[in-house]
Amino acid sequence: MTHVPAQAHAHFSEAAAERRDFTAIAQWIAPGAKVLDLGCGDGSLLGYLRDTKNVRGYGVEKDDANVLACIKNGINVIQMNLEEGLAGFEAQSFDVVILSQTLQAMYSTERIVQEMLRVGKEAIVTFPNFGFWKHRLQLILGNMPVSKNLPYQWYDTPNVHLCTISDFDNFCRDHHITVQERLVITDGKTIHLAPNLLGSLAMYRFGNAA
Repeated sequence: MTHVPAQAHAHFSEAAAERRDFTAIAQWIAPGAKVLDLGCGDGSLLGYLRDTKNVRGYGVEKDDANVLACIKNGINVIQMNLEEGLAGFEAQSFDVVILSQTLQAMYSTERIVQEMLRVGKEAIVTFPNFGFWKHRLQLILGNMPVSKNLPYQWYDTPNVHLCTISDFDNFCRDHHITVQERLVITDGKTIHLAPNLLGSLAMYRFGNAA
């Protein structure tokens, strides 16, 4: 069993307190599930899921510093570039595959979503909603949006494929993807009315159409 330093558990709890989507993702995952987190960063989400849901988790990350952080935090991590696909993983080998706030940074968006559905029995994707009213206002004023969920300036952003909630709904429909649950939040609060306008972060749980 991998040893997890006590300070790592504290770090996972602090990260979850700052990221409302961590707790929402955890509600969608069964205890003891086998989980693959793509673009896992320092492993905070996997660590939180391991602590709260006893998942068997593996992360995929390409950044050297993040890989070292995962190892330090006791997270099982594989260093690889997601743009190259998930050929090393067998079909349906995970209960859940997660892509948390990384979709917008992918060049091959269509391919990675298809690979998630091949490798996992279901998938969870979260992304900042480019249609959020504060983003629209910044565009009207002549500037590229900068916000809590889109913290980068136009010249240093890793984001290449920003989309709105409506865009992703259309993507799922066009690719015959069955959306099982959708949650839209702003500042930790669930948004029900006009989510494409009032929601800052979108979360989807989905699978292949029957």
